[in-house]
Amino acid sequence: MIRAVSVLLLVSLASGLVRFQLKKTRSVMEDLVASMSFEEIKTLKEHTRKQALKGKTDIVLKDVMNAQYFGEVGIGTPPQMFRVIFDTGSSNLWVPSQHCGILNIACRTHRRYKDSHSSTFQKNGTSFSIQYGTGSLTGYISKDNVKMGDMTIKGQLFAEAINEPGYTFVAAKFDGILGMGFPTIAVTGAVPVFNNMIDQGLVDEPVFAFWLNRKVDAAAGGELTLGGMDPDHYTGNFTWAPVTLSAYWEFRVDGMMFGAEPLCSGGCNAIADTGTSLMTGPTDEVAKIYKAVGATPVSGVAIVDCNKISTLPTFTITIGGTKFPLTADQYVLKVTELGQTQCLLGMTGMDIPAPAGPLWILGDVFHGPYYTVYDMGNKRVGFANAA
Repeated sequence: MIRAVSVLLLVSLASGLVRFQLKKTRSVMEDLVASMSFEEIKTLKEHTRKQALKGKTDIVLKDVMNAQYFGEVGIGTPPQMFRVIFDTGSSNLWVPSQHCGILNIACRTHRRYKDSHSSTFQKNGTSFSIQYGTGSLTGYISKDNVKMGDMTIKGQLFAEAINEPGYTFVAAKFDGILGMGFPTIAVTGAVPVFNNMIDQGLVDEPVFAFWLNRKVDAAAGGELTLGGMDPDHYTGNFTWAPVTLSAYWEFRVDGMMFGAEPLCSGGCNAIADTGTSLMTGPTDEVAKIYKAVGATPVSGVAIVDCNKISTLPTFTITIGGTKFPLTADQYVLKVTELGQTQCLLGMTGMDIPAPAGPLWILGDVFHGPYYTVYDMGNKRVGFANAA
């Protein structure tokens, strides 16, 4: 069963600081698990694995099958509203186009941008393509104003999607993606939305932050703050990790321990990614976690016994000398449908070859317990206990 997506509430705090109240829904992956559609999951995961082995790391970072947190932005004048994922694992803004083909079901079942309805639309036409596990999302670049609360970003380049491949985009509860990675990974070189906000003087600081509420059925799904941080959503001090590569939000991890099992020996590279709910790591490392928890692999996902969650080990990630523990209640996702509950391990194996890999991807499983600040000005990521 596909649940209806919740809308975004927005509050302007002060000049140059905007706070988005995000809503959380069940991901496509969780819908497939709930409906026992394991063969569909297997097909999608196998496509993704093959593309990742070809060095296409953007697939892992934009694993939209696992996306859960959404908000709304307006494109055009007057604004046409779209539900988007605020994704730190990519750098482009794209939404479905009114010019998509009649057989493009994913496009036809979502909101579509209509250039003829906007007085500020400017034609560009540059071809656009992003590779996902199920194929290429293709379209072309256009230019228009983007409205986020009281802020209007003028002349934003974005992609109109003409072809959206695979079941994931049909079932998705979002219309498009708003990338918040660095400009260096933006397809066609389009300046990302947040960078344009900085350049146009719309934010006080080149900083944004995420608080993701992992409580089931909580009224508030989370918050994205643009131009600063929200002290209501964190406690204690921040641990800062320098960005080691200004593309994705990549940084160095000192080490990891899953109970008594050492992982990430000698340190490893990781990426903070709000575009996926899971955590991803090298297959051989994640296999040790599967063994430790007694996980049952089923067509690309790992199912654990819900009755054993309280006995499972703590997963500790050390960054900048600070330990960040994740309990089993935090790294196991519970999916309930028609009174039946499945427990999904919030980790999956993915081998990304050198030079980009190997990599760990810290998705929403990590962002839930830890308030995360993305400081583009100082090229660093900060973590503190979420309040």
